[in-house]
Amino acid sequence: MLNSIFSLQKMKAIIIGAGIGSIGLSIRLANSGFDVHVYEANDYAGGKLHSFELGDYRFDGGPSLLTMPHYVTELFQLVGKNSEDYFQYDKEDESCRYFWEDNTRLTGYSDPYAFAQEVQDKLGVSSKVLTDYFNYSKNIYDHSGKIFLEKSLHKAATWLSKDTLNSLVRMGQFDLFKSMNQANEDRIQEPHLVQLFNRFATYNGSNPYKAPGILNVIPWFEHGFGTFAPKGGMQEIPKSLQKLAENLGVSFHFNSPVQEIKVENGKAIGVRVNDKMVRSDILASNADVYFTYKRLMKGQPAPEKTLKQERSSSAVVFYWGIQHSFDELSLHNILFSKDYKQEFREIFEEKRLPTDPTTYINISSKSNPEDAPKGSENWFVMVNAPAHRGQDWKRDVDALKERVIQKINGQLKVDIKDLIQEEKIWTPKGIESDTRSYQGALYGTSSNDQMAAFLRHPNFSSKIKNLYFCGGSVHPGGGIPLALLSAKITSEMIIND
Repeated sequence: MLNSIFSLQKMKAIIIGAGIGSIGLSIRLANSGFDVHVYEANDYAGGKLHSFELGDYRFDGGPSLLTMPHYVTELFQLVGKNSEDYFQYDKEDESCRYFWEDNTRLTGYSDPYAFAQEVQDKLGVSSKVLTDYFNYSKNIYDHSGKIFLEKSLHKAATWLSKDTLNSLVRMGQFDLFKSMNQANEDRIQEPHLVQLFNRFATYNGSNPYKAPGILNVIPWFEHGFGTFAPKGGMQEIPKSLQKLAENLGVSFHFNSPVQEIKVENGKAIGVRVNDKMVRSDILASNADVYFTYKRLMKGQPAPEKTLKQERSSSAVVFYWGIQHSFDELSLHNILFSKDYKQEFREIFEEKRLPTDPTTYINISSKSNPEDAPKGSENWFVMVNAPAHRGQDWKRDVDALKERVIQKINGQLKVDIKDLIQEEKIWTPKGIESDTRSYQGALYGTSSNDQMAAFLRHPNFSSKIKNLYFCGGSVHPGGGIPLALLSAKITSEMIIND
């Protein structure tokens, strides 16, 4: 027994990329006795979850919404640390404010019962309709989460467990064979609410008119667990976890892009980085799985069918320093398009920017006033976009900007063009270049298929020993909570193996 423990402590693990999933994996492996080294091409950790400044404004570059923060704090608890010594956050009363062009407005309270009452007051829809819907969403989470989110779908042990059997007998309740839109129309009917709940498909870059109804679990993440704002901004998530990892002995190597994964006799033995060979016992890639195969393992057979799956949506983001403060807006805001189905048709089928773009505005200075000068606001303005396939983004984004400004002006009754003091624009091409996400897809592959969850790349290689995968491009998917769950699944595999 002592010999096996000593041997485990001597094992070296290399992780490619320092995204949020990678940092979570490094903490779990270091806590289990591994000597962990993380190699990152950029000079910072966090991947898409980064921060920058424009003049006197601070912006979160990537994800702007925090749900299910317990997946962050459990990493501190795992190693016996008080998470509040590293990471603080506040729960928000409002998850989002919603705006339609017929002048309908709703406040999406984090509390599901308060939200249901808001819907009854504003739309005349019985509060029971929404409370029943949230119970439906919660039921999906309670009885499918342990399969689809917390376990590998590619290991026999998952399918032989009691939890799986209990979930399988309830599968008919999950609307797996209906689209999200069809399930929402059946359960809610009211058009504003159907559109509102359809929009949760974008949380994993999918089309609600094709994605399976089981994704209606996502609203429960926001209204069951709540929405949260980290003190200091979203950047504090990777910063605090990096600090924890380093306290456990994890070594981060920045400005060190991995050039090749070395494989000998069907076994991963290390990486080539900065033209030097670095050996390891365990190798895990948090890089986009497409680029892992196509760029880092050129001589190895790739799972072509998996890699050819439809990409998730990407985004165009306008970072604007706005010389004004708007009471009508909250931390999170959605300005809906008139024809949602057409919008998704343009994104996924026509591969172009939407004519009438649903526009998301995040203003972190609402919760962290120091992010913008007094009387001003830092706007993160995002529009869903197709993956990068060679489009002329300069031309298309210039036209998109005018449409977005026109939409915002219509809601706020002011010309914001004159209020934009600072600007930076991130396109799908830029996202691909900066984050090495294939085609700039934010979530790897889309879920526009009933079997999409089963088709994602697993957290391990079935052909190459000692090679594992984590992060948003593999199971269970993209976004902060799922990337951290991916790290948990991968770490359990490595330790068990």
